[in-house]
Amino acid sequence: MLLYLDVIHKKSTAFIAGIAVSSLLFLTGCNNTTNTVDENGVTSAATSTVDLSVFAGCYTVSYDEPAQIKVSEQSGMWVMQMKEPASANRVWDDAEPLEVLDNSDIPKFFSIDPDNVDAAIARPDRVLVMAHVKPVYANIDPLLDSEYLSYIYKGANTIYQVECDDTNTDILANPHANIVIDNVNESL
Repeated sequence: MLLYLDVIHKKSTAFIAGIAVSSLLFLTGCNNTTNTVDENGVTSAATSTVDLSVFAGCYTVSYDEPAQIKVSEQSGMWVMQMKEPASANRVWDDAEPLEVLDNSDIPKFFSIDPDNVDAAIARPDRVLVMAHVKPVYANIDPLLDSEYLSYIYKGANTIYQVECDDTNTDILANPHANIVIDNVNESL
C-alpha cells in the first residue's frame, strides 16, 4: 500500500509541476516586456513597440467605393497618402508622416475603451487619426462593422480596408449633384 501511495504522490507531484511550468511559460509568452542589460550591467524592462503593420493597406468609407487613403511603411516611417483627382496626372499625393498615438489619447478621438484598441496612428496635426480595434472586440460590439476606426477632422466612424488600386478618383466631384430633395413643407 505504501508503494502505491508513493507512486501516486510522485505522479501528482509531476502533474502539479507540469501545470506550474506550463503556466509560467504561458505567462512569459504573454509578457509584452523585454529585459535589456546596459553597459553597467543594470537590467531594465522595455515595453515592446506597437505593431503598426495592421494599418498597411488602403481604406475607404464604404465597401463599394474605391480606395481613398493608403497607409504604408516607407524608409522606416509610416506614412499616408490620399487619392488625387484624375486631373493631377498621378494616383496618390505626396506621402505624409504618421505618428504612433498612445492609447491614453484614444478617448480624445473615439468613444471606445483604449484596452480594446491594439494600435493607433495619427497625422501630426491630428486631422486624421486611425485606430485598429482588437478583432475579438470588433466581433462582439454590434456598433462596429470593421476593425478600423477613423477620426477625420472632428468626426469618427468605422472605415474599411479595401484592395489598393491605381485608378484615379474624382474626390472633388459633388456626389450629390443628381439628387433632388423636395421641400418638406410643400409635400404636406
